[in-house]
Amino acid sequence: MLKLDAFLIEGGRKLKGSVRISGSKNAALPCLFASLLTDDVCVIENVPDLRDIRTAVALLQQLGKKVVRKNSRVEIGPARRLQHHASYDLVRRMRASVVVMGPLLARLGKARVSLPGGCSIGARPINFHLQAFKKLGAAIRVEEGYVEATAPVLRGRRIRFPFPSVGATENALMAAVLAEGKTVLLNAAREPEIQDLAECLRSMGARIHGHGTGTIVIDGVPSLHGTRHVVIPDRIEAGTFLAAAAITRGRLLLRRVNPAHLSAVLNALRRAGLRLEVGRSEILAAWTKPLRPVSLKTRVYPGFPTDMQAQWMALMATVNGKSRITETIFENRFLHAQELLRMGAAIDIRGAAAVIEGGRRLSGCPLMVSDLRAGAALVLAGLAAQGRTKVLRVYHLDRGYERMERKLRAVGARIRRIAQ
Repeated sequence: MLKLDAFLIEGGRKLKGSVRISGSKNAALPCLFASLLTDDVCVIENVPDLRDIRTAVALLQQLGKKVVRKNSRVEIGPARRLQHHASYDLVRRMRASVVVMGPLLARLGKARVSLPGGCSIGARPINFHLQAFKKLGAAIRVEEGYVEATAPVLRGRRIRFPFPSVGATENALMAAVLAEGKTVLLNAAREPEIQDLAECLRSMGARIHGHGTGTIVIDGVPSLHGTRHVVIPDRIEAGTFLAAAAITRGRLLLRRVNPAHLSAVLNALRRAGLRLEVGRSEILAAWTKPLRPVSLKTRVYPGFPTDMQAQWMALMATVNGKSRITETIFENRFLHAQELLRMGAAIDIRGAAAVIEGGRRLSGCPLMVSDLRAGAALVLAGLAAQGRTKVLRVYHLDRGYERMERKLRAVGARIRRIAQ
């Protein structure tokens, strides 16, 4: 049962200090599921302690895997008997669970997986996943809320995605590594999380090249072996803390981060006037003068990430002048705007665009979180607001931010978790 906790925030304090960025949830999840492709031991390190990770561990155990977790290290051992059925009870909690289909289909020739759940930010159908499986030779049936895929043999093909979907690319990639012959994924997703999964699979013996580009080539192999893999830093957590430095007029040093994964966010912050000093694995963000409004569009990687759109809106609401945010990835991702309006922000939603008249003083009030990144935006707004903000339904935040309130408190925020 979900814990209906809330955050209480006393706003108006500048954040100062250093923050250690956790491992990427969106990279860790497919790497954990990649362990289904072998009976050998796989050790995945730098795994964040999040609700979605705990769901993934429970799903691996349900499928028969032995899983031992110690701090940020997860060891996945052989399955007594690998199962092909991923139940609704677990898959409904996390959309990324659908990515078990590819490895199960590759290993067992069949998979029965519940249609996924996750955040309410648009339809996000899995058609691209299923079309890729069909191309590889699978028969697909959808009934009673489950997808059933069967394929005695998977054979490599050229697969062109209508859109560079991260999940579909991950699923097709994991199915193709054990397929017969060569698979070419065209218009594939290029995100760092895709690159990290490919490196994990390569360390298991997969033959993959082109990851990080729109064309990924996979030469199938008969089997994979175990591995030890370190997950990349979470670029969205890093971007959120950069925005926290900006919105509170503070100064934060981010440690254990990969700046190369944040180029679009860093460019937007520089355009806004935030001082940035970028090292190999550190970023110093310091507010030194009033920021400027910056308009932008969300894009697939390497463009500005949709997962930073809500946080950018919160920041722009506090900056004098007019800005415009156009959302091109998800059709229902402005749910946070209504809550920001309750705090005194001036935001006009015009279809896929939000026009922000920034510079109004935000006032603390009770707020309701609708999804993971909307929750991050509301926390940022609460940090900048005058008075007390109560952020409800923070279980959404627990899906993607490791000990968020503790990290914020360590750099000067007045924030605490309370039970409802």
